Amino acid sequence: MTQGIQAMVKGQFLNPVPLLADMSGDAVADLITAAADVVLILDHEGIIRDMALGSEDMLESGCQHWLGKSWVQTVTTESQPKIEALLKTQGAVTSDGVRWRQVNQRLNDGGDLPIAYSVAPIRSDGGGVRSVAFGRDLRPQEVLQQRLVTAQQTMERDYWRLRQIETRYRLLFQLASEPVLIFEGDIDKLEEANPAAYELLGEAARQPGWSLTDSLHPDNQADVQTMVERLRATGRADPCPVRLMGSNEPMFITATQFRQDNRLYFLVRVTRQGAAELSMPAARQQLMQVMESAPDALVVTDTEGRILSVNRAFLDMGQLSTEEQARGEVLDRWLGRTGVDFRVLLSNLRQHGTVRLFATQLRGEFGSHSEVEVSAVSVVGGAHPCLGFTIRDMGRRLNNDPRASKELPRSASQMTELVGRLPLKDIVRETTDLIEQLCIEAALELTGDNRASAAEMLGLSRQSLYIKLRRFGIIEGTSDDVH
Repeated sequence: MTQGIQAMVKGQFLNPVPLLADMSGDAVADLITAAADVVLILDHEGIIRDMALGSEDMLESGCQHWLGKSWVQTVTTESQPKIEALLKTQGAVTSDGVRWRQVNQRLNDGGDLPIAYSVAPIRSDGGGVRSVAFGRDLRPQEVLQQRLVTAQQTMERDYWRLRQIETRYRLLFQLASEPVLIFEGDIDKLEEANPAAYELLGEAARQPGWSLTDSLHPDNQADVQTMVERLRATGRADPCPVRLMGSNEPMFITATQFRQDNRLYFLVRVTRQGAAELSMPAARQQLMQVMESAPDALVVTDTEGRILSVNRAFLDMGQLSTEEQARGEVLDRWLGRTGVDFRVLLSNLRQHGTVRLFATQLRGEFGSHSEVEVSAVSVVGGAHPCLGFTIRDMGRRLNNDPRASKELPRSASQMTELVGRLPLKDIVRETTDLIEQLCIEAALELTGDNRASAAEMLGLSRQSLYIKLRRFGIIEGTSDDVH
């Protein structure tokens, strides 16, 4: 039994004669071709006497022309010694099984076909010896190997690019004169700090368990915690004025959050108040604070209308929780009754530079609608051209009186502002109805509500006047009495 197992391991059957002796030539041929991609039948001189190909693309490549040629002549020069070795050692096996050798067969187009061959001898009853070469097409393996090599090269390039980026980051981080600290999750776990931060905060910052609040004045510790909580909740927070423990020098702490490897980090910068004042005057800081807290929505976009920055009032009107939800989006996602409104607004801005009292509608993220009035300005000077929009909610001061809401526009320019919001036929019909109603109301006022005199003044029959009075809702019922 042990010998049988060893024979199976070496690629030999236990008892092949009674099981395979009655097989026909066609059955043997089918069995051989099913076991390999290429099968060559060789005579004792190594001439290819017959062959079978496992795929049509081999036939199209001209492999059939190998028939009748010496096997050595059909391979490339560097593969000829391998063929000679296979013919000499045919049938020999190693501890790993039948020996396979990779050779490159020559094709008619000058290309190579990589095939792994194993040769087995066949002894006939007449004493002659033939050989059968079993070949495996290695092109699929070559494709996979090439993909693997390409992937490895791409990974190596990405790795070195990341190393270069990390080196530049480390250099800038270490040489920065401004104290910078990176915390993981909260300001209690310091992940990294630059030399300027350690110089400012002292050696205490290097101790395990150190927290940023440990180096702050007790009066400022709660303020910093509030800033971090606001940053975590809304994605933004204003700079927090602080003083360090044992120092009366006023400073500012600015924090920014980011994610890496599915973990939250805070990048904290500590700026001396003098440096902050040099970079931004106090009056400009106050202006920024006023704009951020203004009751009217303020929006800054690029020249194509993509949002760069918004204040809190816009977030409230647009039903947004953080500025990040708006940044990078086109303003017409929220502003405008139709798709034409915002394009008209942009066109006027580019042509005139300013737009005043543009009436339109602002849509909230969850379906709310607000009647608004927009004033805008185009800032084309400087390195970064932009557009600024002031959006005022008009809902609280809109008059609910239906007659007052139909007040005639004061100028033709105000009429033309309706273009793009309503179809032309609607604009003409509503304007005509409004003029008729105002004329009838004026005639009634001049005649002391005498409808017969009003009809005569307007050049209408009394019946036509009554129809129009009922149409405009000035009278009710169907009475035809004339005063």
